[in-house]
Amino acid sequence: MVPPVSCFPKSTYLARYDSLWWTQQPPPHPPSYVSEEKESIPGQQPKEHLRLWTPSHNHLRVIHSSRDDKMHMITEDQLNCILEVMGASLAEKTKEAYGTGLLAYHIFCNMHGIAEHQCAPIRANTLLAFLSSCAGSYSKLFWVDTLELIHSLLDPDSHRDAAIFACLTVVFYCITRLGEFTVQSIKQFCPTKHITRAHVTHHHDLNSLPVTKFRIPWTKTSPMGEDTQCAPLGGITDPIRALERHLHMNPADPGAHLFTWKHPTSGLRPLSRSEVIKCITSLMAAHNLPSFKGHSLRIGGTLHYLLCRTPFDVVKMIWRWAGDSFTIYL
Repeated sequence: MVPPVSCFPKSTYLARYDSLWWTQQPPPHPPSYVSEEKESIPGQQPKEHLRLWTPSHNHLRVIHSSRDDKMHMITEDQLNCILEVMGASLAEKTKEAYGTGLLAYHIFCNMHGIAEHQCAPIRANTLLAFLSSCAGSYSKLFWVDTLELIHSLLDPDSHRDAAIFACLTVVFYCITRLGEFTVQSIKQFCPTKHITRAHVTHHHDLNSLPVTKFRIPWTKTSPMGEDTQCAPLGGITDPIRALERHLHMNPADPGAHLFTWKHPTSGLRPLSRSEVIKCITSLMAAHNLPSFKGHSLRIGGTLHYLLCRTPFDVVKMIWRWAGDSFTIYL
């Protein structure tokens, strides 16, 4: 697999076809380089790593499959077609995250002197060593008391803070991705892709208990949209109570983004993911608290329900886990 280029002289690498091949194994990258990978290769984005980075010359990308007890060869062109189709089914941010992870893996290999031909296909021991090295490098967990702490630090009279807190509680108790309830850019809001106020409905379950359902028009794993839900809980972190307060402070049309808030100078604007991250990161830093990542909400919400003795299969089904990956948080 082609490792990252980074701050090495251009003469140390050359372009071949639509990929990059190293003329020699690069020296290890400093740990600080991991956060700078987006500018590592001129003209190449992290999301392109999955398609453009190929195994070293010692490994062929052509694979075989068994069909009717006969070996059927999949050609290079067919494999490229498969990769293109698979890539088209992933959201841009997903591809960027996967590509960045691939970059981090090769930085790990470089720093530990793992030979190029041993990087891919990855060996079990190498994978375990890489995963263990990542422990503690990613998001800290969110708990109910974390939400309570954030509530105490936010401005109760701020239109933005009301929207942010409502968003955090809904995402946490619905066990969803932060990006599913926010927009990437305030100029990119699309009512057919992003959740609006019209996508919220109130129901009662089989026990006549109130349930609020949220229809997400589009997700990175389901372009046709998905439903999620939560219920009133009482207390400071009650998601429905926080949502109602936000809607009262930030009135807007049914077609507006669910967490549209009133900016002091520019008026109504949809809540962006970066606005949430910026606000919470600032609060955490000011009070010497662990850093915040969007995915920590979904992880924390999952653990919250499991610790409340919600059955595994219920968590998996209602909160849209396609597989058993959530069990790694236990």
